[in-house]
Amino acid sequence: MQDQKTGAHGDLAEALLRAAKRAGADGADAMVASGTSQVIDVRGGVLEQAERSEGLDVGLRVLVGRRQANVSSSDARPETLDILAERAVAMAREAPEDPYAGLADPDQLARNWDIAALDLSDPTPEPDPAELQRRAASAEAAALAVDGVEQVQAATAGYQAQHVWMAASNGFAADHTRTDWYVSCAAIAGTGAGMERDSDGDARIHDADLRSADEIGARAGRRAVERLGARKPPTGAYPVLFDERISTSLIGHLLSAANGAAVARGATWLRDKLGEQVLPSGLSVLEDPHRPRVAGSRPYDGEGLPTHRRAIVEDGVLTGWILDLASARQLGMASTGNARRGVGGTPRPGTWNIALTQGDHSRDDLLSDMGTGLLVTSMIGSTINPNTGDYSRGASGFWVENGEITYPVNECTIAGNLHDMLMRLTPANDARAYLSSVVPSLLVEGMTLAGN
Repeated sequence: MQDQKTGAHGDLAEALLRAAKRAGADGADAMVASGTSQVIDVRGGVLEQAERSEGLDVGLRVLVGRRQANVSSSDARPETLDILAERAVAMAREAPEDPYAGLADPDQLARNWDIAALDLSDPTPEPDPAELQRRAASAEAAALAVDGVEQVQAATAGYQAQHVWMAASNGFAADHTRTDWYVSCAAIAGTGAGMERDSDGDARIHDADLRSADEIGARAGRRAVERLGARKPPTGAYPVLFDERISTSLIGHLLSAANGAAVARGATWLRDKLGEQVLPSGLSVLEDPHRPRVAGSRPYDGEGLPTHRRAIVEDGVLTGWILDLASARQLGMASTGNARRGVGGTPRPGTWNIALTQGDHSRDDLLSDMGTGLLVTSMIGSTINPNTGDYSRGASGFWVENGEITYPVNECTIAGNLHDMLMRLTPANDARAYLSSVVPSLLVEGMTLAGN
């Protein structure tokens, strides 16, 4: 295991573990998270709202036999830690037994990682509020400069830095610092019943990677104007092209169905498909938690196990589940290092950075190939049956005829079955490589549209 220089956070985490032991816990793990954030909103060229926060939160999970409980607090005084531990142990003793609960064995823990190689913290000093206000104002002005934009609903710039320390009674201890910079803008075009809204934004770990506020505002404005005159599309069976802005949701549904917690409950349409084809041949879903300067990168998971690069789907075939320790024990398997957690909760399976194999053609090529159908750029709501994969979502975007965009579309529903949809995917080559989820635009044949 990597040596840690125990600072205030490490001392606090160790104090929580000692308090848990004194209270009668058989095992425990602790998290300490502190951070600062700034959010600046601009409206009409002037400051509308400014928020700055600083905080520290502690969380403790205790195990008494096979019973467990969690507590959290923003009060880190020594006397509070003892109270937290006593309450947690009392709660655990009243909790039902969970035969799959428990910490990792020491020989399972991550060792010798290099958190610095992931470059998750920008050394740039915390920005002055005036600089964030300037960025938000620039985004708003750029959106308003687009012909047809009547107003800007929101223009925001922000910054966040967080330091997280994890420790457990099995000997694990680790910490990392993470920064986030972001700018977003939502523009409104048209008036009255004909108003349309759209947005753009960017979030990066390093300020130097962030797209300019002018570009973000201008794109938000153009997107809003492009939606003017939207109407319902025809009803029927048509191909649907999921724009890169929202295509990640489709792969997200696949990954949710492969989540070990759902598999252990039998509440997933993928439950009998391990080792079977779930995507067209040639397509893989790779998970890589070690990409530098990417939000989903981690050298260890929320239970202290090492993370690693793997193919969740390889050449169309589902190769494994997404497992934390509890779901792995329930399924008689080994954890895949996919435990995610917050300060106040137990670990749950989740993914890190994922990428779908990109295609050989551009989004425009797929538009041309689809002939007549729907290009979806935004979705609202969802009705998804996790057991059958039946899928229905509200959508808006653009109607395509003869391979060309003809008019904007709203107030329609797209429906199908996820297994069938995923088996009919054709990916474009337009994924943004810097995102945590690298998924291109996706063409799906034969979906049901409900419009006029």
